[in-house]
Amino acid sequence: MPIRPFRAMLLSLVCASISSGQDAKAANAAAAPPNILLLVHQEILPGRASDRQRLETNIARACDRLDAPSFWIDLQSLTGPREGLFFDTFDSFEDLEQSDANWRQFYAAHPDVARLKDDIDALVGSERTIVAVRRDDVGYLADSIDLSETRFMRILEVRLFPGRENDFVEALRILADAYRKIKADTPWMVYQVNLGMSSPAFLILVPMSELRQNDDLLSSRDNLLSAEGEEGAERLKQIARESYASAESNLYAVKPEMSHVSKGFAAGDMDFWRHKTEPNSRPDTRPLVKPAVRSSHK
Repeated sequence: MPIRPFRAMLLSLVCASISSGQDAKAANAAAAPPNILLLVHQEILPGRASDRQRLETNIARACDRLDAPSFWIDLQSLTGPREGLFFDTFDSFEDLEQSDANWRQFYAAHPDVARLKDDIDALVGSERTIVAVRRDDVGYLADSIDLSETRFMRILEVRLFPGRENDFVEALRILADAYRKIKADTPWMVYQVNLGMSSPAFLILVPMSELRQNDDLLSSRDNLLSAEGEEGAERLKQIARESYASAESNLYAVKPEMSHVSKGFAAGDMDFWRHKTEPNSRPDTRPLVKPAVRSSHK
């Protein structure tokens, strides 16, 4: 990827509205960014998106009632490939591993939910799963993030040439320093991919409460370029030239009706996260294609 387009993409991803100073509110610990992130990208078979939405809503509401063993946020792509993205949260790899056993027990105890899961699997055309670890040493205002307020999520997936991880971390620190100088108020968090990609990779996630947080892109970019300083800007160009293999930035919308979150998480906005509609008692029984293999809990 050319240096200038990539650098513009990185800046546009984390470009934020400028704040003259806003009152910070207490963080919701139940909605803090997870230590371990499981992302499951799914492309749905053509013509079956409405079936998938109905079934996902049914299983999410059933899991709300039955206190299922782990949680997820459902994201739908607004750019890039038309796909669903499960944003699963875990405190540790031990919790991630234990969740598999817990879900097997859960499905055995609730065969009706297991049936819904099988019906959903049958609608999946392709799937890829990524496991990533939060990097607390980089990011911007990550401690202030409350995922329960997220309505849109921008995700930048960066693949690096082998051995260039430290250079990318340096670039992130330069950008974070520029954001502090201009007092940008939209936070972003960084995850390093642990499983699911053949080359070194990072994810930069920008949760947004409103889509218009992208509106100040051009003015923010000018301020950022100025705040970087000549030396910082030149170093970013060098890192981009020598370290970046590829990058892709996409925007997703949160779908609460197809998500299953904890009560503490939902408490931040119960009307948004908890819907009063009940799952259909009789799922669609039309013949479906052979299920695809899924590596997520669902």
